[in-house]
Amino acid sequence: MSGLRLREKIGYGFGDMASSMFWKVFSYYLPFFYSNIFGLRLDQVGLLLVVTRIWDAVSDPMMGIIADRTRSRWGKYRPYLLWMALPFAVCGVFLFTVPPLGPTGRLIWAYATYILMMTVYTGINVPYAAMLGVMTESSSEKTVLSSFRMFFAYGGSFLAVLCWEPFCRALGGYDTPVGWQHAMMVVALIALVLFLVCFALTRERLNSASTVSVGSDIKSLLRNGPWWILIVCALCSNLFSTVRGSTVAYYFRDIVGPDAKVFGMLFYAGLFLGVGEVSNMLGVVLAVPASSRLGKKTTWQVAFVALAVLSGLFFWIPATPSGFVWMLVAQVLVSILTGIVSPLVWSMYADVSDYSEERTGSASTGLIFSSSSMAQKFGGAFGGAAVMWLLAAFGYQTAEGVTQTEEALTGLRLLMSWIPAAIAVFSAAVMVIYPLTTRRIAAIHESLAARGRE
Repeated sequence: MSGLRLREKIGYGFGDMASSMFWKVFSYYLPFFYSNIFGLRLDQVGLLLVVTRIWDAVSDPMMGIIADRTRSRWGKYRPYLLWMALPFAVCGVFLFTVPPLGPTGRLIWAYATYILMMTVYTGINVPYAAMLGVMTESSSEKTVLSSFRMFFAYGGSFLAVLCWEPFCRALGGYDTPVGWQHAMMVVALIALVLFLVCFALTRERLNSASTVSVGSDIKSLLRNGPWWILIVCALCSNLFSTVRGSTVAYYFRDIVGPDAKVFGMLFYAGLFLGVGEVSNMLGVVLAVPASSRLGKKTTWQVAFVALAVLSGLFFWIPATPSGFVWMLVAQVLVSILTGIVSPLVWSMYADVSDYSEERTGSASTGLIFSSSSMAQKFGGAFGGAAVMWLLAAFGYQTAEGVTQTEEALTGLRLLMSWIPAAIAVFSAAVMVIYPLTTRRIAAIHESLAARGRE
């Protein structure tokens, strides 16, 4: 099969650029919004994140099954980019709207809008992810396509996190509900356009059909050993990023401080996160040569061992002008490594899909890719909730002007260092038993080609 054209790779990247703009705002700023702008207690925020994301994660396989059985003139997965783009944007604005209700009414609104947003997110993101499995049959080209996806994803994340606080301040105020709502309106409009462009530039080529019943598909999935291993590793990867990311807004408020400067510039959470997103993009560029040289499995293990070391060292960086520089250096290195890993997981899910088809004769691409989204959301749910609950346990106070206790400040430092370090060690250890090496995948592709897969 001839290689994909550059415009199609870029077009595919636009889809995750749109999703990531929302996802990073949710991961980094939504907990802070709920506790400091919306007015929920930390324990309420933690429970909200878990309940809504559990539903969200459970709905992912449902969407995968639906997408696998969709038939349209645009394919199985691609039409959802068109159908769900507008609801995606509208739900994002609802999520960052503070209604004129009492405490109970606001809590109900928060649950309703968050569940609705994540349902729509699933409706567009699961089919989008599954498209990777049917745009090309080449494993190496899937890695390239995945790298384009993640490069543009981090580009969108960079714009969203760097501009979020300035947008809020310019459009109503960083400490006011209207500022946050208007900032989301801007981000939502950009995401809408990007999804429509992604739809216009991409195509489905492989007829990777599910030929058995839903029950058989699910039974086959549950017996898929590599899928289970990759699920655990992907969950840890997202847990690592969510714990660090959800802590940043609090860390900068109470440890770095609002008037900190680095290289003569204001050192705020958005700058720290934005530098990370640019570094993620560099990591994505390195993913293909690194995995080509070492293999996907070894690249994953090396990256997470290095992440554990760097995260542990972050605990000792002081909140001083020179320390701020070292914080940026650590953020650059950590983000390069997470950028290397991020496209690998999508490419590895495509390998797991091929492994499943070779074993069973039936491809469940949407169901398998939906599991990656499920792991992402479970990691985000429990990572974000754990941050809220741990902050409450450490005695963190959300009220303005409160001086935090030393215990609360130590908790913030742990959430930026040793806690994510432990998660990284576990991910590297689990990957040891992942069986789909480069040689094994090549043999699977030869077997599928011999059967005459379309």
